[in-house]
Amino acid sequence: MAKSRGNALRTYIIRRFLLMIPTFLGITFAVFILCQFVPGGPIDQLKMRLAGGVAGETGAVGGSNLQSSVAIPEDQLKLLNEYYGFDKPIVVRYFVYLKNLLTLDLGTSFRYTEPVIDIIKQRLPVSLTYGLITTFLTYAICIPLGIWKALHHKSVGDNLSSFTIFLLYSIPGYALGAVLLGLLAVQHSWFPLAGFQSADFAELTFWGKLKDVAHHAVLPLICWSIHLFAVMTILMKNSLMENMSSDYVKTALAKGLTWPRAVFGHAVRNSLIPLATSFGNNIALVLAGSLLIERVFNIPGMGMLFFESITSRDYPVVMGFTVIGAILQLFGNLLSDLTVAAVDPRVRFE
Repeated sequence: MAKSRGNALRTYIIRRFLLMIPTFLGITFAVFILCQFVPGGPIDQLKMRLAGGVAGETGAVGGSNLQSSVAIPEDQLKLLNEYYGFDKPIVVRYFVYLKNLLTLDLGTSFRYTEPVIDIIKQRLPVSLTYGLITTFLTYAICIPLGIWKALHHKSVGDNLSSFTIFLLYSIPGYALGAVLLGLLAVQHSWFPLAGFQSADFAELTFWGKLKDVAHHAVLPLICWSIHLFAVMTILMKNSLMENMSSDYVKTALAKGLTWPRAVFGHAVRNSLIPLATSFGNNIALVLAGSLLIERVFNIPGMGMLFFESITSRDYPVVMGFTVIGAILQLFGNLLSDLTVAAVDPRVRFE
């Protein structure tokens, strides 16, 4: 039986991997096409910089005379199109991008003139650190809290915790971050004002570095997790209350099973299924970063990088972010399905 289930699981994972390929191609191709038609690319920005320079020298402020004076010669424009690959058809450019992607070549940033993979390597550890810690703390706290709230439904503690959870859920993370910074960082200086680490981070010992990162992470983690924490806690409570009133729990009690064994041996496990369904998606969303929270705390994460790349029309970085986001989402969906199968024995892979 176990061997048969293992073979079915292996076949299921292979099939899901094969289905990921067309999905990944569809996502990346759509974003690639969109990037090609959005104005403001590197050549347009070069023309604008030339126009600004001419305007500063001549005092002109636009008009046809300025445009003609900064027009890029045709031969140089042709070289620029060849350099950026704009001289090829869009489909050809996309397949060239896919070919380079197989060797982990995400292109070169227009803005930073560095390989995109190097830029992402600098930002991704920040989002990974906050994302994984947020996910772990959220599930480690909200599952026991949801169980406690379900077992003490309508008690004073349940009502107070529900009020607090819904109050925090109604506050945007970036707004809470601004308040916490004002109270705990500016007025009392208990936490750093911004950043992921201190300026003297390289000079610290190993434990000093862990302490420094943890000190900087307290406030951002609170802001990152309040919404996910509220949703998971209430979802756990409602799911457990529904299962505790189910017929199978009543049948287990009628057969002589004690109430704790009926709840923790049967109801709790089935109540984890809704949380397991969203487990992989939550990880993918959290790892992508949060632009507004990163701006409030001046954290150099993926959300900030994505926003800066869009505003500066840095298409290679936008595509790199899209590739990583698509992979995280696809593997997150697979992880959610496998987590549900681990929690719910009724799930079959045939």
